[in-house]
This record gives sequence, C-alpha cells and structure tokens, in this order.
Amino acid sequence: MVQSVDRAFAILEAVSVRPAGVTAIADRVRLPKSTVSRLLRTLEQLGAVERVEGPRWRVGAGIEALAGAASPERSLVTLARPHLARLVEELGEDSGLALPDGYDVHYVEHMESDNPVQVRDWTGTRAPLHAVPSGVVLLAEWPDDALEAYVAHGLAALTPHTLTEPQALRRRLERARAEGVAWGREEFAEGISSVAAPIRDTRGKAIAAMHVHGPSYRFPPRGEAGRIASSIRSAAEDVARDLAL
Repeated sequence: MVQSVDRAFAILEAVSVRPAGVTAIADRVRLPKSTVSRLLRTLEQLGAVERVEGPRWRVGAGIEALAGAASPERSLVTLARPHLARLVEELGEDSGLALPDGYDVHYVEHMESDNPVQVRDWTGTRAPLHAVPSGVVLLAEWPDDALEAYVAHGLAALTPHTLTEPQALRRRLERARAEGVAWGREEFAEGISSVAAPIRDTRGKAIAAMHVHGPSYRFPPRGEAGRIASSIRSAAEDVARDLAL
C-alpha cells in the first residue's frame, strides 16, 4: 500500500513539471510503463490527473484545487489558463505565464499553438528579469532603490541582442510603464521574439506576467504589433479581474 502511494506521488510530481506521455513519465519515475498506465488510470478517476493534447497527462483539477487553496501561485495558473488558450487561438503563437523569483522570472505555464513551426516549452525555466519581456514588465514596477540594486548586480548578456546598458534599460522600463507591455526581440534566445503584459492584484501590484512568443521571422507580423499588444494587455486585465472575484 505504501509503495503504491509513493509511486502515485512520484507520478504526480513528474506531471507537475510539465505534461508528458506514459513513456516519458515512466522514464522520469523509473517504473514499468504498465505500472505507470495503471496508476494514471486510478489517478484519473480521482481527478488527480487528466489527459491533455491526446496521449499526454498533466495534473488534474482535483489536485489543482487543493494546491490553489494552499498556494496562490497555483490558483493563478488555473485562472490564467483559459486566457492563455484564448491568446493562442487569437494570435496563432504560443503563450505563457511567468512569476517573479528574486532577480529572475520563472516560467510556470505554457500553451502551445497548432503552428507547425513552434518554439520550445520554457516551463520551469528561469531568466534574468531584464532579458525577457515578462521580466521587464515586472521590473518596471520596482522602486528606484531596488532597481539600482538590480542594475548593480549586473546585466548579463544571454544573446548579442540582450540589453545590458543601464540607461537603455531605464528607458525601456519607462516605455513598459507607459504602454503596459514590453517587447523583446532575440534577447533571451536567438530567433525568438515575444511580448508581455503584467497581471495585477487588487492593490494594483504586478504579481505575474503573461507573454506570447514566436519565431522572429513571423512574429510579430508586419503592422500587427499594436493589435497584439492590445490583445495581451486585455488578457492580463481579464486574469486580474478573475483573481479579484
């Protein structure tokens, strides 16, 4: 009995990292595929896991409800998902959710588009705040003394396009505050462009960021940057409203 519980928890931990198929889960937890399949069926009946995108599995609504009660972060992920899916449908590119984590931003959710040429799933990845739009819109909210400490910590260059000059960063943060979004072009990963908007709590504080990203050769489409920025601002505002209910 204890062994079955241990194995079930191992499977839940594996799918909490990112959705995966039976083979990938079995590799992660080092169990036979037949055992993993049996436990997944049991966990599915309990609402602890659910199928997504065909043969892949992820944490189910039952576990998310428990996690949300204990962790506002998990509750935010759950609230954001339908709005991330709407962005994918509307814009045809991948979307995601990120949370601040010290001097980094932590990607905690990802929604894939049906586009045949996709970018990788960044879920679980951390990046310096100044190097990605999700981090920029959060950093734009920092008070002057905290921002000065961040700059003094060093502005690492992840690609040749990463903005590393302090005054240029300050100007960028001013634009992000004024426009409610930030764009990034090949600053975190070459060939990838993205845009992000902050999600605010009931006090107006930026607590997370939503982003959309795609290959630079097609995203953003020519003349569409304004429309895309408006869409992601609107989606972030919708999440904030849901969070306040």
